[in-house]
Amino acid sequence: MDRRTFISISGATLSTLAADWTSGPALALTQSLSGRQVGEEFVTFLETSAQQLTGFATEQPQEIPILLGAQLAAVTELLESGRYTPELGLRLHTLAASLSQTIAWHAFDRGRHTQASQNWVAGLHNADAAGDFDMSAGLLGDLAYQAAWRLDHTTSAKILTHALARAQSPAARCLLQLRLARTLAARGGRSERRAVLRALTAAEQHLNSAGGDRPGWCAWVSEADLAVDSGQALLDLGDTSRAHQLITEGEQLLPRSRDKTRGVFLAYRAASLLDLKEPEPAAAAATQSLILARRTEAPRCARLVEDLLPRFQPYPRTAGVEELLHLAAA
Repeated sequence: MDRRTFISISGATLSTLAADWTSGPALALTQSLSGRQVGEEFVTFLETSAQQLTGFATEQPQEIPILLGAQLAAVTELLESGRYTPELGLRLHTLAASLSQTIAWHAFDRGRHTQASQNWVAGLHNADAAGDFDMSAGLLGDLAYQAAWRLDHTTSAKILTHALARAQSPAARCLLQLRLARTLAARGGRSERRAVLRALTAAEQHLNSAGGDRPGWCAWVSEADLAVDSGQALLDLGDTSRAHQLITEGEQLLPRSRDKTRGVFLAYRAASLLDLKEPEPAAAAATQSLILARRTEAPRCARLVEDLLPRFQPYPRTAGVEELLHLAAA
């Protein structure tokens, strides 16, 4: 597959892609014998600038994806026409995979699902070329997350099962198990209870053994994510009280540097409070979530709150509900 040629991908195609990858991706590093020499200092510069751009993603959500796209194009051009050592080739493929993953999440947050899946698949090919099984598994996990978001939980579960077959890092396995628990709970509810609880237990065990040596793309996985995702899975299983406790604990543990994620967690908290028939704190959480979603320019996160609005209609006189509905309409 040419790294610059993208196609729209169906659920069946994604499942096949994941299965093929599980059978054993080969190290497919290639090097052109023509073109300009790529030096180590320049590759280091590209890696450093990519990290800096990613760090500005929340503060400059419009401009950063454009710059990341330009950098990905430059890295792709170097891979296709430059001359470099095998070691630098591995680093360039890894960088291309990382850039594709970041760009995909920006597209996903804005509802551009085809662009997101295209970039995740391109990243998968580059991670495969670099021989990075954990990153490949993580990119499959992102595709599974997107499938679950689009309510295709069968495809999501299949992809995650394939990803878990080869992921090695405890942090990566934690994230994949959390996503598996979420999609199984959403797909089958109480009928999937044992499988969901098994995945949550595995996720907790992997997080406890992760330590500080984690792949960069999942270094953020924390007790906050474990608590909130566990709570959301339990919510789908009908364990409302415990779910609300975990979601609240997770939101409080989240660092301020992850405001976009905080917005998602707050929307989950609002949903769990509505299940407990507590509309006033639910409205407060939903309002905070919507404000953060708009500040970080993440329509996907705003949609989580918008989907909750009909559930506030029975409480027009409850404190905070009118303000929330007015904000949502603005």
